[in-house]
Parts: sequence; C-alpha cells; structure tokens
Amino acid sequence: MDKISVLQEKIRLAMLGGGEKRIESQHKKGKLTARERIHLLMDEGSFEEVGMLVTHRCRDFGMDKEVYQGDGVVTGYGTINGRLVYVFSQDFTVFGGSLSETHAEKICKIMDLALQNGAPVIGLNDSGGARIQEGVVSLGGYADIFHRNVKSSGVVPQISAIMGPCAGGAVYSPAITDFILMVENTSYMFVTGPNVVKTVTHETVTSEELGGAQTHASKSGVTHFACANEVECIENIKKLLSFMPQNCEEDAPVYAYEQADEKRPALNNIIPENPNQPYDMKEVIEQLADEGSFLEVHKNYAENIVVGFARMAGRSIGIVANQPASLAGVLDIESSKKGARFVRFCDAFNVPLLVLVDVPGFLPGTDQEWHGIITNGAKLLYALSEATVPKVTVITRKAYGGAYDVMNSKHIGADLNYAWPTAEIAVMGAKGAAEIIFKKEIAEASDKEAKLKEKELEYIEKFANPYGAAARGYIDEVILPDVTREKLIRAYKMLENKVEPRPKRKHGNIPL
Repeated sequence: MDKISVLQEKIRLAMLGGGEKRIESQHKKGKLTARERIHLLMDEGSFEEVGMLVTHRCRDFGMDKEVYQGDGVVTGYGTINGRLVYVFSQDFTVFGGSLSETHAEKICKIMDLALQNGAPVIGLNDSGGARIQEGVVSLGGYADIFHRNVKSSGVVPQISAIMGPCAGGAVYSPAITDFILMVENTSYMFVTGPNVVKTVTHETVTSEELGGAQTHASKSGVTHFACANEVECIENIKKLLSFMPQNCEEDAPVYAYEQADEKRPALNNIIPENPNQPYDMKEVIEQLADEGSFLEVHKNYAENIVVGFARMAGRSIGIVANQPASLAGVLDIESSKKGARFVRFCDAFNVPLLVLVDVPGFLPGTDQEWHGIITNGAKLLYALSEATVPKVTVITRKAYGGAYDVMNSKHIGADLNYAWPTAEIAVMGAKGAAEIIFKKEIAEASDKEAKLKEKELEYIEKFANPYGAAARGYIDEVILPDVTREKLIRAYKMLENKVEPRPKRKHGNIPL
C-alpha cells in the first residue's frame, strides 16, 4: 500500500469513529454523531480538525487490541457566522466517549489555543465518564481540563452542550463554563447515578428525574437551556454567541440598525391600577428591546427574576428584571444566585446591563433564612456593585427596602437611574409602614381599621412615588413609559466609552 493510501485509510477509519453499528445505535437513541454535530454547528467547510490520528496509550485489559483514530473526541477550530471558535465533540461510539489520557490532551490543546488566540470554546459533551482501564491517568486528564476552564474563565466565553451522559467528575468542567445547554430525554448530568443513590440513600430515582434536562433547568438551575432536540441546542449555541465578544478585551458584535420611531405607547398602560396586581415584565422587555432580539437565559429556574440577552439599536445588552407575575417579583435565594451569575458574565465580557425593577423586597421565612438568604442575596448586591460595564436602571413600580439598594441603585454604582411615574420607592409597603409609624394612634382609635386605612393613604401620598428619590438625585429622571426605549438608546450611546478604574487587588471575595 503506498503512503497516500495509508493516510487515506487512516482518515477513513477516523471518520467512522466506533464503526457503522455504533453510529446506527447512536441514531436510534435520537442522537447525532460527534462529527454530525460539528457539521451543524460550524460554517460550511470551515472546520479544521486537530489531532485526528491520536490514539490511546493503554496496553492493559486487552486495550492494545482495540484502537481507534481520534480516541473518542473530535477537536479543532473553525468559524460560526464568520467568527473564530474552538470546539471539541465527544464521540460516544468510541468506548462510550470515555475520557482517556490522550482524549484529555486533545481537549487541553484546543483550550490552550483558544486562550492564546482569544476565541470562544464550545464543548459538545457525550461521555460515559473516565476510562476505567486507565485509572488515575484518566482522572488527571479531567483535572487538567478543569484547570484550563478556570484559567479561561472571564477571558474567553466557554459554552457546554450536554448531548448524552455526563456523570461523575465529568460534570465539573461544564459547571465552570459560562453556559450549559442540555437536550431533553437524551442527556443527563449527575455526580452519582441512580444506582449509587439507591445504595446510599435508598431513594429510587431514574436518570431523567435525577439529572435530566428539565430537572436541571427548573429545580437545580445547573443548566441554562433545556432544548427539545440536538438541532435546537446547536441553534441556541449560535444565538448565544451572537451576543458575546470573542474575548474579554473586545466588544460584542454590533448589528445594523435603522433608527425609527422609538416611542412605545403600549408601555403607558402596562402597569395595573391596583399596585398589588401582577403584570408580565417580559412584555416590558419585548417593548424595550429590538424586535425579536430577546434571548431568555435560565427561563424555567427562579422565575421571579428574568435574565437574558437582547439588542438595543443593534448593540448587545444583558437584562436583569424582577418578574411581578411570579412570587410578586420578590428576591429569594435562587433568584439572587441566578441574577448574580448572569451579571458577572456580562461584566466579564463587556456587555452593558439594563436592570428593570419591580421588587417588594426579600422573601421572608425560616426556609430562606436557614438556607442563607443573607449570603445569597449579597451575591447579587456584590455582582452589581462590582460590575464596571454601563449600568442603567428603570424602576417601573415597587422598589422597597434593601431590595431597592440591591437592584442596581445609584448608591451601588448605576450610571443612570430612571423611574416611571408609577414607581414607589420606600423602605417598605404602605400598610406595614403605617402599622409601625402610627402604631399608637391606631391603637387609640375607636375604629382601628379605618384609622389604619387613613394612615396608609397618608404614607402612600408621602412616600409611594419616585419624587422623594428624584429630589435627592437618586433618580436621574422620572420619565413617561413610552419614551423609555428612546432614553435607553441614548444612554447606552453616551456610556459606550465608559471607563471605571478600580483599586489594585488580586480579586475580591464574593460571598459564596
């Protein structure tokens, strides 16, 4: 066989992965192969493979007789929408996608290149875990990857798609990355599987219940997107990337935008007459953002806060908004963590922030206090205080108590703070405040209910409006809702060259 034929045969074998039978089995499960996923993800013809002919080095347990080109992971670089990205895609048809020493080395090489060249890393995970035959060498491979995840954090965007099993030590690499996407019914993540859970805690649980896409999208918040199938998952990766810069030194791409009439009259009627009646903050977001541009993150987790990316006159922004339609928009442990994590991503990658406020306070109760609402609430406060990107706040309705401070108030470094005429900025709700301030008068009144109502109205008149805060300069302008978008476009344009120096330090100590 001549030398060219030898190479062609090796390439042919590499393209086959674990062979036709296993590829067929992968398809029967509703899963694509490692190469099919890359083909869908990257621009046509742009993918350049690195390490196609790598093979494992294990000689024990008969492994020397079973050798595959590429060793269970396809790695390389290419473009998505014309922008450079690095990718690794685990091949479940080769030893169940299990991670060996060389498999890990291939991933590490790609991550090193991404860091050196300032471009995102996308990991398509589909692996049974560490390759048991290789023992501690395989575990060392995981740790090498984790170390690079941490070094790359906040330098280049890192996205993990879970497209099959991801268990044991394998889950910690995705957990360190910026965004995790999972596929419903075919992917799962857990540290210990159902069998171990049953042995240790005597709980009977399926893989799907324990660590499926819906579980992690709604209960744990581990995953940011639960996708119906692999094609949707890959489309979401592309959408996500469109809002991000290549690295921390750059800005996100700006899309062409035609200036038009920016007035949004529908916003004038969005706040109900009754201050206790809910409305959907996503309707406000849709009116403020460029049409159809809003991409919600963590949609089914901690629904009392809404976070996601959008465009404002073609430029990327990150939105953090209380959601009055869920738990009255109150801040609790989950929503604080969700908001803080998103804010820190936006700040790391130069994405300006818009904070929409309608918050009655922090959620009271023993459950919240015992599980650390103090520390967790402080995470959101810390993240917004720490952020140096342009930060703009709009108070639509309630901004009560400590939650007023936390939700990007002027006092923690917001650049511009707007309020609608419906805004209520106060230490607490009118009823609670009246009961404290006028306790004696109410106690002495013959009709206590009527007296409480009278004092409640008195408090509302005095405090449940934006004008006290505006008088002190805590609010820069009280605006009509319909001009909000116009104001925001101008604000972000004005802030586009913002520089905020910070004291020299290694890093802060966020309350974890």
